[in-house]
Amino acid sequence: MVSNGMVSMTIDGVKIQAREGATILETAREHHIDIPTLCYLKEINEIGACRVCLVEVEGIDHLVAACNNQVAEGMVVNTDTPRVRRARISNLQLILSRHDRRCPTCFRNGTCQLQALTDRLCVHEIPYENKLSGDAVDGRFPLVREPDKCISCLRCVSTCQKVQGLGVWDLVDSGSRAHVDGAAELDCTYCGQCITHCPTGALHERDDTQKVFDAIYDPEKIVIAQVAPAVRTSWAEGLDLKGTTPSVGRMVAAIRRLGFDYVFDTDFAADVTIMEEGSELLHRLAKGEQGPMFTSCCPGWVRFIKERHPNLLGHVSSTKSPQQIFGALAKTYYAQLLDVDPARIFVVSYMPCVAKKMEAAYPDMHSTEAGPDVDAVLTVRELSRQLRSRFVNVDLLDEEEFDRPLGVATGAGHIFGVTGGVMEAALRSAYYLTTGENPDVDAFREVRHEGPDRLWREKTFDLAGHTLRIAVTSGLKNADALCRAIERGEVDYDFVEVMACPGGCVGGGGQPIHEGEERAAGRGGTLRAIDRASQLRFSHENPAVQECYKTYLGEPLSERAERLLHSDHTAWSMPFRVTADGKQA
Repeated sequence: MVSNGMVSMTIDGVKIQAREGATILETAREHHIDIPTLCYLKEINEIGACRVCLVEVEGIDHLVAACNNQVAEGMVVNTDTPRVRRARISNLQLILSRHDRRCPTCFRNGTCQLQALTDRLCVHEIPYENKLSGDAVDGRFPLVREPDKCISCLRCVSTCQKVQGLGVWDLVDSGSRAHVDGAAELDCTYCGQCITHCPTGALHERDDTQKVFDAIYDPEKIVIAQVAPAVRTSWAEGLDLKGTTPSVGRMVAAIRRLGFDYVFDTDFAADVTIMEEGSELLHRLAKGEQGPMFTSCCPGWVRFIKERHPNLLGHVSSTKSPQQIFGALAKTYYAQLLDVDPARIFVVSYMPCVAKKMEAAYPDMHSTEAGPDVDAVLTVRELSRQLRSRFVNVDLLDEEEFDRPLGVATGAGHIFGVTGGVMEAALRSAYYLTTGENPDVDAFREVRHEGPDRLWREKTFDLAGHTLRIAVTSGLKNADALCRAIERGEVDYDFVEVMACPGGCVGGGGQPIHEGEERAAGRGGTLRAIDRASQLRFSHENPAVQECYKTYLGEPLSERAERLLHSDHTAWSMPFRVTADGKQA
């Protein structure tokens, strides 16, 4: 009998109460009964494509997919019978027959769900001919696709369409010829969400680790690492720490062991970003310019608005992202402090992002006449691979501090990595720049965007007598809805923050991959906690930033600041792709 939205059923001989409308898979997992899957993503990809979640249901002749069949009153399910095991193994063998099985050299070796399931089901022989497409792998661009590792689970297709609203990937052809292809690959924002949801190594970022090691081994190079705020929340997730706390200090020590001459904090540049972007906002308001000013620190979002809403491009802040601001200052201001030729400085960024690899190659990101402002960009996954390849034992490391002065940062800089953080940091300093006084540090806490309960968050604040209307969102599907509402005149804002990845950089496409887990919320909480514990929580109070302006930049929006710290969004057009060696394609 159905009672209070529950049904009575049996799984593997155990009578249980299940939620009405739940799937067999959801119910089994809620009762700690394991059913294997490859294609399943809750509420995103529930299509039964892989056929490894098959179960027996009494009264039904054929096996059914547990991921997209709902429970019913009196249902009797068996998840582990000879028939089920034979079907799962046969389906897995068919998948493996069309998969490149050179696992030891794959980026996902050890984290691949297909590899793990093959081991768990004890599949050691494939009775079918290994038929591969033989399609070439193009490893020149930030996002790399290896067709012979694709298992057509359609996770990338669903994630790109349902989460990001882009439709870059699609299933083409039919029958045995059906395969996933990049139908609109040139329009890709490089957000990397398809990578983090791929169960195999069919999608991954371009590996730039050797490029960095080559620079480190070059005695003529001064190699500098900058570390983005979100990296400190996840850098050790791919390492096997033996109870050691993965603190920021140990992260700095570990990166320094790789051979860098200096290790700095991108959050310093985030504080500079706030000084420029906050001043830019106040300048716009003073001039009475119509329409919102959009944040510009997320390169995936910038690519998106250029492609999908080009009429709004003029509203995007010209302030560069913290990554690019750091690179520009490292090769000018810091080179001056070191009294060295800027051409000797090689800047490496550790980012939770794939799109940052492309951002560093844009033509308006070469502002120092010493090559690109940022020479190489590595994801958190690449950092893990570097540390493992050098056998760095983090458990043996003492905590170390960032180098100075570009390693000094505030709590405002730290929260750049979580949705709402850029907005809150900007408002803290905009209030000061307007009134000459600091607001309560949590005066703008309502901008903190938490949970998927709404497409975007909007608030109104009083900024020294000016009514400031703001909006915050993350995820490109939400950003698209917000842009359309603005274009239709349904909403009107002064300042809008957009992050391409759900939850912000903490959920970035360059973060460690954990099957079935979305860790953005927890990582974001870590950044908020770091902000609360910081002695300095306002970007304008950063003494290193103050010294940089006093001795080098002059003031926000100065001629030198405009030349080094601001970009021309019309300098390149979509689709824009640059190869690893800097050539446009």
